[in-house]
Amino acid sequence: MELNEYQRGALRTAASRDKRNELLHLVLGLVGESGEIAEKFKKWVRDLDSDESRIDRADIAKELGDVLWYVAVLADYLDLSLDDIATTNLAKLASRQGRGLLGGSGDNR
Repeated sequence: MELNEYQRGALRTAASRDKRNELLHLVLGLVGESGEIAEKFKKWVRDLDSDESRIDRADIAKELGDVLWYVAVLADYLDLSLDDIATTNLAKLASRQGRGLLGGSGDNR
């Protein structure tokens, strides 16, 4: 599946842009779903001794799907295409790698 195809599909289940506070809803939803992934890994560390064979990959995949949905709909709300975002991101990372700057910090490396 292409990213823009996914984005169009995600929009079929999204609220209208005109809904009051929809932008804030999308941002908070993205943070919340990301937090759910972090919470699952916290419990994996706490309860399962960080044993990678015991990661519930199906459950993590569901949560990653929720994150992807929020990214897709938020991007559309801001008139951004997932294909463009992905292409730009890979180019940025390739540039950093080529300049030996993958490690470190700061957005403008």
